[in-house]
Amino acid sequence: MARIRPTQVEDDGFWDEERPARRTKAARYAVPVAVAGIAAATIGLVPALASSGDPDLPKISAERLISKMAASDTERLSGSVKITTDLGLPSLPGGGSFSDFGGGAGGEGGDGSSAAPENKLMELASGSHTLRVAADGPERQRVSIIENAAEYSLIHNGDETWAYDSKSNAVVHSTAPEGAGAKDGHPRELPKDLKDVTPQQFAKQVLASVDDTTDVSVDGTTRVAGRDAYELLIEPKSDDTTVGSVRIAVDADNGTPLKFTLTPKSGGKAVVDVAFTKVDFGKPAAGTFDFTPPKGAKVTEEGDHRRGGKDGMKDNKDAQEALSGLNVIGEGWDSIATLDGPGGAPASPGKGDGGPGQDAGGFLDSLGKKVTGDFGSGHVFSTRLVNALLTDDGKVYVGAVDKDALVAAANKAK
Repeated sequence: MARIRPTQVEDDGFWDEERPARRTKAARYAVPVAVAGIAAATIGLVPALASSGDPDLPKISAERLISKMAASDTERLSGSVKITTDLGLPSLPGGGSFSDFGGGAGGEGGDGSSAAPENKLMELASGSHTLRVAADGPERQRVSIIENAAEYSLIHNGDETWAYDSKSNAVVHSTAPEGAGAKDGHPRELPKDLKDVTPQQFAKQVLASVDDTTDVSVDGTTRVAGRDAYELLIEPKSDDTTVGSVRIAVDADNGTPLKFTLTPKSGGKAVVDVAFTKVDFGKPAAGTFDFTPPKGAKVTEEGDHRRGGKDGMKDNKDAQEALSGLNVIGEGWDSIATLDGPGGAPASPGKGDGGPGQDAGGFLDSLGKKVTGDFGSGHVFSTRLVNALLTDDGKVYVGAVDKDALVAAANKAK
């Protein structure tokens, strides 16, 4: 298999705007954790439409194919994306699931507005979803989630951003102040977690992690959404990572990623699989990005919506302070994010205690596996891709690595 070294990816100018310091060493190490986070917070897809037989395309090396992707300047497109995720999230006692905390398409968010973008994230963490997407440069994008005769749409058109939930007939609207830009904190683009749902964005994250810890090769050809494509195969060489392989179908004509599939080392169905089922690289109709609130819709201006005014500002500040201790240890696909949790985890009390600590400890035992080591004791919570260790003294270790790697990291930190 061809092996791609970091300079071969960095020198092609792929991430000019994303990499102010030419992708620092720390940022490169954090990428596998970011990929795991994306998978846990968002999405995966079923195989896209394919023709009978693979196309006969000219041979191409992995280096050339990555360069072709780097040279792709696709900013205009429209089409459909189908997403299916199988993270293997643990069940909650009583038969519930973590996705229930997402609020549902018509559910209520923490501020009472079901149109809040963050309310959709946990829904996308499991099952299959169909999205319609459109983009016309950096100033106009639209993403619509279509399900059960309902629609949830995010529209960015110039200085205006709309979020609309048809089930609850709720709208969240924001307008950038005159002369405002990204530095002023106004979302001039769609919220990142719901905007980055195309194969291009997933491919971008993974390609940033290609280095000496990774084997990269071209593994044949395919057809996606009626278009000829090469298949780029990315395989971590680490023994500790839970990632088995990543496949990216790359449009043979324009170098645009058409499909992204992440398979765990444990085998079985893909954890994340995102692909176009229909795609058109022409300029979308201007009306695609127009939006007028339907009659009777409850419209909330973003200043009132974002987590409750002053209290919300305090919540955001507290969250930022909590994450300020985030650190990344390890290299490549073995990277582990560490941070201090909000106080210690409730340790399981002695037999016969009967107090609230016993209930809390029992709840953790039902969700995760109790582990011990030089660090003390804690619980490991596992999905098919991401594992997390919460120690009884409040430390958190999380990454796309196995349980033993987390315990070893905690022991070393002790």
